[in-house]
Amino acid sequence: MCYPSRMKQRQNLVVVVAGAIVDDLTSPTKLLAARRSAPADLAGRWELPGGKVEGGEAFEAALSRELAEELGVKVQVGAAMSLPGGGRWPLRPAYEMVVYWATISAGEPAPLEDHDALVWVDASEALSLEWLPTNRPIVEQLLQTMYRVRADS
Repeated sequence: MCYPSRMKQRQNLVVVVAGAIVDDLTSPTKLLAARRSAPADLAGRWELPGGKVEGGEAFEAALSRELAEELGVKVQVGAAMSLPGGGRWPLRPAYEMVVYWATISAGEPAPLEDHDALVWVDASEALSLEWLPTNRPIVEQLLQTMYRVRADS
């Protein structure tokens, strides 16, 4: 089995990590969404917060760093999101995203960098937000997983 944090970055490929920050890793009911404030072509749309992996950085460490910078929180990073056909979501040419489940372990989230608003949404509200086109299919799959976990509880 290949784990996303151990996958080698292909040359000239930018890997972005994002956090599916939920209220509870074992029985999630709410998801944290962040509204972009920059750049202009992304402003006003919602996304899962995160950012680029720096050279030599483990994916989970990159996510923890990015969420501390962007939201001012420490997180417990959970499992990488399971994807049909592999572990990364294509974003645009030369960019791929790995999404991890996460929960806040310290701090109160605030929009510190690249965002102007944060909102906790439940599964029934999440798709009413105007997600970045690259994030919407990810959120749809997250919601399916959240519903499955709740149904199994």
